[in-house]
Amino acid sequence: MTTTYKRGDSDTRPWGTWEVLDAGESFCVKKIIVNPGAILSLQLHHFRAEHWIIAAGEAMVVLGDDILYRKSNDAVYIPAETKHRIKNTSAHTPLIFIEIQTGEKLDESDIVRFEDNYGRLK
Repeated sequence: MTTTYKRGDSDTRPWGTWEVLDAGESFCVKKIIVNPGAILSLQLHHFRAEHWIIAAGEAMVVLGDDILYRKSNDAVYIPAETKHRIKNTSAHTPLIFIEIQTGEKLDESDIVRFEDNYGRLK
């Protein structure tokens, strides 16, 4: 198992920001803030699963063929190899969620994008 994330890593994306709160050999915990109305790319990961816990705001989640609506204190489990994305459904309030990644390879290279509003398809 490998992770290239370390506590304190962060990045600004077109949709918002993420920060690594903790990381170990087989896990990574991120705080993700999605700007009002913004949406992440439709993507999947080959080597990791993700657990999302909504801390603040409201979200629309695409999980495989399903569309889910989640709010503060709700959770979503995303198995490896499952297409997913999240959108902040508020026009005024940031969406904040905690993402817990588990798996054999935890890094940014394990993102396969299918749709992206910001021109980042690989």
